[in-house]
Amino acid sequence: MALIVQKYGGTSVGNIERIHNVAERVARAHRAGDQVVVVLSAMSGETDRLVKLAHEATPMPDEREMDMLLSTGERVTIALLAMDLRGRGINARSFTGRQVGIITDSAHTKARIARVTADRLREALDQGVIPVVAGFQGINEQSDVTTLGRGGSDLSAVALAAALKADRCIIFTDVDGVYTADPNVVPAAKRIDKIAYEEMLEMASLGAKVLQTRSVEFAAKFNVPVEVNSSFKEGKGTLVTREDADMEAVAVAGVTGDRNQAKITIVGVPDKPGIAARIFGPVAQAHVNVDMIIQNMGQDALTDLSFTVPRADLRKATPIIQGVAKEIEAKSVSITEAIAKVSLIGVGMRSHSGVASKMFEVLSREGINILMISTSEIKISCVIDEKYLELAMRSLHSAFGLDQVPQGDRSGK
Repeated sequence: MALIVQKYGGTSVGNIERIHNVAERVARAHRAGDQVVVVLSAMSGETDRLVKLAHEATPMPDEREMDMLLSTGERVTIALLAMDLRGRGINARSFTGRQVGIITDSAHTKARIARVTADRLREALDQGVIPVVAGFQGINEQSDVTTLGRGGSDLSAVALAAALKADRCIIFTDVDGVYTADPNVVPAAKRIDKIAYEEMLEMASLGAKVLQTRSVEFAAKFNVPVEVNSSFKEGKGTLVTREDADMEAVAVAGVTGDRNQAKITIVGVPDKPGIAARIFGPVAQAHVNVDMIIQNMGQDALTDLSFTVPRADLRKATPIIQGVAKEIEAKSVSITEAIAKVSLIGVGMRSHSGVASKMFEVLSREGINILMISTSEIKISCVIDEKYLELAMRSLHSAFGLDQVPQGDRSGK
């Protein structure tokens, strides 16, 4: 008997028929003798609908009240699935994030998990009950409802799997695994059988939407085996696990593209100690993530500072940066939204040379100008004009042999 955490995304529970299908899959695992904990997202489109309502009520909704509003979406799906399972004669019970003890900080709309008690889940499992848990939500120390940010149900599932020491966490979604690139952009993309936590973390943070970034961080920290699979068809998915020797046989495991980028440039920044802290301190306090940073040497003890932020955070970041620029007597602030980030990822980069030069050569051959560059041991990212993103992804995917099968011991098809 195994303990399995199954998580189903919004498209998987998008209507009653799909909830019936989820119930049948859960029932099969239960009949096979496994203990199952189910984590659900809201129905597809529901969170967007609630966000739209909030902005119709006021242009700048209070974040605490946003969490109260957005947490309602998952309550609908968990109650419906529990009803369906009970109608099949299976003892199931729905739980909110609060009820299962997901305790977070107070960063409303993007809270971080501090701890998970999971006492009621253990009690339910001991009684033979299938717990059906609302993903995406928890409570802070003041008992206020919090939400975990977009894709937060993945994090809920992995965190519960870690707390329960589950044998596996299976993320059921509308795709059958992790691909070498987005198949909607690169038709030649291949499914990967097995991928390292580090690679998946980079892919998730660099635009791949299969798993939420923080869920991968949590899985790596607590060594939770995560399987990405389709809720719409049977078959093998992608296992996210520890790095092994097979993974280093291939220099590049995947190509990602991210349109959710905006570039902010502060022109005429005084070039003296402490200025960077004065610029980025207030941005960090507003919970805005800064990605790439480039400082250009200027003249007359002045420099230009460029950095990227998620486009979704631009409205929040802009007045902060404009205020700081005025305080430090910078000349001006400019904003560019029509950019994108293309990235190569692979643990094999540690032992393969020439990846960066080949990437730059491919982009140059396609006439694509590189605006910013960022590297780590296992990834290379370039900021480019947004209109060239799809061309860049397809060209790099082909140039690094990702169109071909097999890739070492990794490719599924």
